[in-house]
Amino acid sequence: MADKMWGVVLTGHGGPEMLEWRDDLAVPVPGQNEVLIEVGAAAVNNTDINTRTAWYSKGDGDAADATWAGAPLELPRIQGIDACGRIIAVGDGVDTGRIGERVLVEPCLVEAAGKPLETPWYFGSECDGGFSQFTKVAARHAHKIDSDLTDIELASFPCSYSTAENMLTRAGVKEGESVLVTGASGGVGSAAVQLASARNANVIAVTSPTKAEDLLKLGAAKTIGRDEEPATALGQSCVDVVVDLVAGPNFPWLLDILRPGGRYAVAGAIGGPIVELDVRTLYLKDLRFFGCTKLEPEVFGNLVKRIERKEIRPLVAETYPLREIAAAQDAFMKKGHVGKIVLEVA
Repeated sequence: MADKMWGVVLTGHGGPEMLEWRDDLAVPVPGQNEVLIEVGAAAVNNTDINTRTAWYSKGDGDAADATWAGAPLELPRIQGIDACGRIIAVGDGVDTGRIGERVLVEPCLVEAAGKPLETPWYFGSECDGGFSQFTKVAARHAHKIDSDLTDIELASFPCSYSTAENMLTRAGVKEGESVLVTGASGGVGSAAVQLASARNANVIAVTSPTKAEDLLKLGAAKTIGRDEEPATALGQSCVDVVVDLVAGPNFPWLLDILRPGGRYAVAGAIGGPIVELDVRTLYLKDLRFFGCTKLEPEVFGNLVKRIERKEIRPLVAETYPLREIAAAQDAFMKKGHVGKIVLEVA
């Protein structure tokens, strides 16, 4: 096996000009309890773009806290939080019988370099990810999957669907409950619609009118427009759970529609991270809030089982070769698609 590989590296915070194609990158060497994966496909994700632009920083783009973990990004970095591929080599402590397994990489890492982590790392942020020919990860985070889906289809699942599954798990969504999903046409939103529907919940999707039919086909029972006030469209105190990926100025409306004892789960703020909260609404309605980033231990394994049982399906909007990552991210940011944009790596 050659000791060099190709891939895309992030050289600094900024625009797509910070993404550089290289064909002289060192092939990772799997260490203790690690596996080496030949990447087949990797998806475009808000996470990778937010890291590149330093959106996570609370210091006006200060690179000192521009990652999920609130720490400086080590550059150059191979990004790519979503990855599907096959194990081609293993490090010490890993059964050689795993070589050849088709795997999905769990994006929230609790082990690296053979040791448990005090705080989670995120694949393609605190360590190199899937935007390259080969990648390595702790064996526990490379989940074997038995599926007839293509690598491109499987690469659409890891980050978005595990984020959605984690939100629904944290909020304890049950059969028969009503769940409102904001940003429902995006990767996490469309995943949440499918996963809540798979729980036999009654799903209300917030989306644009042009995408409403797509969301109904995914399992939503009803859609409302992004500019509609939910309490007007649905009524006050009528929803058990809100799955929010938008935040922004419409945040107070979401609390208005929650029933007393309702649950609000959030894992995104594409509408703006600063919101107005009337604390009286929070405590007088006995609401419960869940900020969702670190995956619960059972979430990714449960997601893989749902994929294998075909309870959910991939939603691939467009594909691009890895070399065209800048164009793929540009298309992603225009938000004209439903589902995921995926990069073909192999």
